[in-house]
Amino acid sequence: MIGTSELIIIVVVILVLFGATAIPKFARSLGQAKKEFSQAMKESEAEDKKAEEAKKTGESK
Repeated sequence: MIGTSELIIIVVVILVLFGATAIPKFARSLGQAKKEFSQAMKESEAEDKKAEEAKKTGESK
């Protein structure tokens, strides 16, 4: 497992590599990507349910 000291070193290296201004932008873009992914998953599930219902009604006739 990663200890506290290793985690602090990793955070410092990331700050040095990317700079303090780039990290909030990166976090914001990750949040937006997660939101879009979740929305796409919900839409896909809704389409799957509609397809299953259409298949069931088509089979019962």
